[in-house]
Amino acid sequence: MEDLVDHWEQRLRERLAEPAPQPMGLATGRTMDPFYRLLVQRLRSWPQKDFERLRQGWLSFNLDEYVGLTAAAETSFAATMRRHLGEPLALRSDQLRLPDGAASDPEAEAERYASALQMAGGLGIQLLGLGINGHVGFNEPPCSDAVRCRVVQLSDATRRQNAEDFATDPRGVPLQAITIGLGEILAAGEVHLVVTGAAKAAILQKVLCAEPTPAVPASWLRQHPRLWVWADAEALALVRATAMPEAPQEVPGLY
Repeated sequence: MEDLVDHWEQRLRERLAEPAPQPMGLATGRTMDPFYRLLVQRLRSWPQKDFERLRQGWLSFNLDEYVGLTAAAETSFAATMRRHLGEPLALRSDQLRLPDGAASDPEAEAERYASALQMAGGLGIQLLGLGINGHVGFNEPPCSDAVRCRVVQLSDATRRQNAEDFATDPRGVPLQAITIGLGEILAAGEVHLVVTGAAKAAILQKVLCAEPTPAVPASWLRQHPRLWVWADAEALALVRATAMPEAPQEVPGLY
């Protein structure tokens, strides 16, 4: 995880010299918790002048939000981002942007969010986790590489995976979410896929070692010229046992 934080810290330093940097694309999930904790520690160690410049210029768009949850709900991704970044870095709510899960018209909210991202210049550097069924964001399979921000129906597999945040009951996980699509993700300047644990080994093997397919949405990431895959030894176990096709990934270990 330190290597990943090193990379993001360097990118954030570079943003200070850019007159109009593109917004960052952020993700939530248990895989991201240690990343945000370490990143905050690094940023708070910066000289005060640099930290203030970073804080004032911060703009990020999160991948997704559950439909039906207000930003105040403890299980919303908005609340997660406030805990991990907003409060520790003293960021304004308009600097940490997410879809409004409580919007009366979720489809219209997805269109509004997509338009806001486009007007902000599109994604610069994008952080991603990997779902157990191959989703990134909430782009559930089957999924093409051209889909845009929209409302999606969450699969049973995804609801089981996320049940820990809802008293371990998959029935408590919302049925729908608003998510940025593969089209917006693949248009980002740089993409970082973070995968940890043996439970993700089989799906990571499919992502990296087979032809891209709608059945594994994350496999479309291999089309991106600046894709970084950050995985620990457990997640990489099956990849290392498979002959990988020619691809642009760099696969460092996270220990």
